[in-house]
Amino acid sequence: MKLAFSTNAFKRISLEEAIAVIARTGYGGVEIMADVPHAWPPHMPDERVASLVKTIADYRLCVSNINAFTLFALGDTYHPSWIEKDPHRRKMRIDHTLACIRLAAKLGARTMSLEPGGPLSDMNRPEALAIYEDGLRQVLPAARQAGVMLLVEPEPGLLIQTSRQCVDFLQRIAHPNLKMNCDVGHFFCVDEDPAAVLRAQRQWIAHVHLEDIAPNRVHQHLIPGHGAIDFSALFTALGEIDYDGWVTVELYPYETTAEQAAREAFDYLHRFFS
Repeated sequence: MKLAFSTNAFKRISLEEAIAVIARTGYGGVEIMADVPHAWPPHMPDERVASLVKTIADYRLCVSNINAFTLFALGDTYHPSWIEKDPHRRKMRIDHTLACIRLAAKLGARTMSLEPGGPLSDMNRPEALAIYEDGLRQVLPAARQAGVMLLVEPEPGLLIQTSRQCVDFLQRIAHPNLKMNCDVGHFFCVDEDPAAVLRAQRQWIAHVHLEDIAPNRVHQHLIPGHGAIDFSALFTALGEIDYDGWVTVELYPYETTAEQAAREAFDYLHRFFS
């Protein structure tokens, strides 16, 4: 296992500044937000990508994951989604994902996390799943060619919320470049035991997002140790399944205290990596 931190907590500073903070805090990896204000693909010409690759290497970091979930540059956290009624808006999400795949390949990222469809709104579930599948099938050939694993990230309140829903969907598509981003807090919010999910779905998990959640299971990311998740049980499960990938801390609500949150999370979690 390797510990990383996501730049989406550092939206008030530049991507390069965020990388510097993450490195000096002690993390071995950085998850890059492929959206404004960080690595929005249209703002990433080849010369900036080359400079970013050098910066990451100079700090002796690796890219743990490309976070292609949000789309603030064109809308908000969820929109345009994969399951918009308007085909033009769905295409915006598909085109963004293709651009992120190209960016991931240039940055040497092996995985890229995706929105799990989007908010269902007034669309029925079978129709939404079919539309989501169609969208993913349009980007999976590019992911395979680039050697990038696309990861569906279940989230409370969206089309795919639980581990079972996610695995059923992954099995339905059955593509070698499509797996799960296991966000332990999200599973806790929908009344799943994250450690049990890890054991049951080990073959589908290619990356782990980490945060704490309050006892009321409201979807609000907290610094590890501030909520109710049993991290000892979680890391025991990760050891039992021989997970050797990245564990990325995701604390995007802490924009005003991002550096402090990153430090506190590292100090709490490093015991599990020693």
